Amino acid sequence: MKAVLLTGPESAGKSSLCAALAQHFGAPVVGEYVREYIVQQQRNTCYADITPIARGQWRREQAARAQAPPLLLLDTNLLSNRLWSQTLFGRSPAWIDAALARTQYDAVFLLAPEGLPWRADGQRCQPALAQRQQFGQQLEQALQQLQQPYTPVTGSWAQRCTHITAAVQQML
Repeated sequence: MKAVLLTGPESAGKSSLCAALAQHFGAPVVGEYVREYIVQQQRNTCYADITPIARGQWRREQAARAQAPPLLLLDTNLLSNRLWSQTLFGRSPAWIDAALARTQYDAVFLLAPEGLPWRADGQRCQPALAQRQQFGQQLEQALQQLQQPYTPVTGSWAQRCTHITAAVQQML
């Protein structure tokens, strides 16, 4: 099984690219649990929500890995949960760091915020490019600290799709 993570700030194309890759390769996608959680709660999140959100994300990733498909696509992972917690609340549950340290991906694509427009969807909160760039830099620093190799991805949506599709094809 090859586990491929797409990560990046808001509106970098993660969900759309995962959907396109899933269709192209016939692979399952682990989506963002936080989106469902917010809809279920029908309120803004608070720090007490971070653990249920992150545990929900972690359970979904582990359940998908247990199925051992040839290719598994991840629209997010615990790293995003950790960074959003730190961004919004100034702290993050310690267990997330331990889980991240134990988890490796066969490919990580770090999507840049430049090149795609920010799209409001009722849950996103970083419309300013500078905010998204800062979040992207935090993701990059965290990937480096975790010693997780990654590939930066820039350009238009079509360029991103072509680049990632070719890279995943080479892995298989």
